Amino acid sequence: MGTKPLAIFLMGPTASGKTGLATELCRQLPCEVISVDSALVYKGMNIGTAKPTAEEQAVTPHRLIDLIDPADAYSAADFRKDALAAMAEITSAGRIPLLVGGTMLYFKALLEGLSPLPPADPGIRAGIEREATEHGWQALHAELARIDPVSAARIHPNDPQRLSRALEVFRISGKTLTELTASKGDPLPYKVLQFAIAPAERAELHLRIAERFHLMLEQGFEQEVRALYERGDLHPDLPSIRCVGYRQMWDYLAGNVGYDEMVQRGIAATRQLAKRQLTWLRGWSGLNWLETGDKDAGRQLVEQVRLAHLTKQ
Repeated sequence: MGTKPLAIFLMGPTASGKTGLATELCRQLPCEVISVDSALVYKGMNIGTAKPTAEEQAVTPHRLIDLIDPADAYSAADFRKDALAAMAEITSAGRIPLLVGGTMLYFKALLEGLSPLPPADPGIRAGIEREATEHGWQALHAELARIDPVSAARIHPNDPQRLSRALEVFRISGKTLTELTASKGDPLPYKVLQFAIAPAERAELHLRIAERFHLMLEQGFEQEVRALYERGDLHPDLPSIRCVGYRQMWDYLAGNVGYDEMVQRGIAATRQLAKRQLTWLRGWSGLNWLETGDKDAGRQLVEQVRLAHLTKQ
């Protein structure tokens, strides 16, 4: 394993069973969980994100959850900085960082490093917002397609946050996002064992997603989002409110869709998220695959990690 400390990645689509496996690993080996989930960073967003409960965290504590208010932003660069600090603390205590989640961009940023992008410029960002209000995001997407066709092909016209950032980077630096991201930052200074878990059949994943969405509704998801809606300082273009489930419930509370349509859209959006996550994972190198529902999956995971850990000692 060389001289680098050991770290574990446990990835997978939403509702695939990552939390249960992580808990089992922590029971048997000196691991500590770091959440790799762009939705779990928000305070007050618990049910719709399937955030570990207080009881679950008492057994298996999770780092990097409940970090910021839903009105605030949290970037991949923020995650990398916070994750590296948490990993260093865990490693210095003689334990193993166990990074668990489904935000593949965060895993990629942590593993490969990030390009040195310019910091946000509020003035330029406000100008882009004014242009969007006057001409529409489609026009700004067409502008991006002219200056950076690679980024334009990757960023949807209905994704104002990423579209705005791509234009902002160009207007600040004179270089496109594609040019700047061609060079990476420092790679992760750990030896990483990477695992992914998913059901063997897509239909099973779809069933698990639907069941979990209905369970969230029973647990009070509508009331959770209503509390956010009634704050008055949040809006549907914020990254927090664009999280799957929240966006659809927000539309329902705003009177844009009926209840049944909200449920259908929420489940469909979660399926689309899972599909994107699986697409990332299928192109990911060095993965050890585990099957959701396989009673042997936990044992396989524990044995491989134990072997790597013992080899380090």
